[in-house]
Amino acid sequence: MISADERGYVTAAAVNLVMKAQEERATMEATLGATLAVPDGQPLVWALHALGHARATRVYGPDLMAHFCARAARQEIPMYLYGGRDAPARELLTRRLSERFPGIRIVGGHSPPFRPLTAAEDERALTDIDASGAKVVWVGTGQPLQEQWMHRVRPLLSAPLLVGVGAAFDFHAGLVSQAPPWMQRSGLEWVYRLSREPRRLWPRYARYNPRFVLGFARQYARYRRAREGPA
Repeated sequence: MISADERGYVTAAAVNLVMKAQEERATMEATLGATLAVPDGQPLVWALHALGHARATRVYGPDLMAHFCARAARQEIPMYLYGGRDAPARELLTRRLSERFPGIRIVGGHSPPFRPLTAAEDERALTDIDASGAKVVWVGTGQPLQEQWMHRVRPLLSAPLLVGVGAAFDFHAGLVSQAPPWMQRSGLEWVYRLSREPRRLWPRYARYNPRFVLGFARQYARYRRAREGPA
């Protein structure tokens, strides 16, 4: 997409995004409007396998960002950081990425407040992104806000690629620790994250994890009936 100077956006979807999309039309439209939606959560990979997509693998947002940053440093692809907790956290992320990937070109950044933006604030941010000359805009404002934002501003930005990576900003800045690989492979990453941020994450997991299990069970039953055909 960058080489062809095309326009699109990518989301690394978690269970939270899938379930939000069932409740919110704006989130559904933003998710379906993505050029590429990849399964970030291990439960989504298991669900895809059960539904016949045997080759599906997890595309972990932080890993996606890290692998591309390594490539971008070699190819001198300019990037912009949109999101993060605040400006100091974003500046810390910039330093950490620069240390890890020598030669990386981070040409700008902005950390919007956690509230609806005014038209003037939105316009200033979009103008700054375009003026930076970035080819990739990393968006770390959390699901589903980042998907809705990418969907809304995609026609307004000249950067070929917008990528929503959720909590990857905090992970790469070292503000939040990642779950051990064995917990990620076992689908227990949510347990680890809940233990680190219980007040913020408990309402989300209590609401959406059971609904995901029930929703998938219904979908899987329909899938089996369709495969078996009429008796």
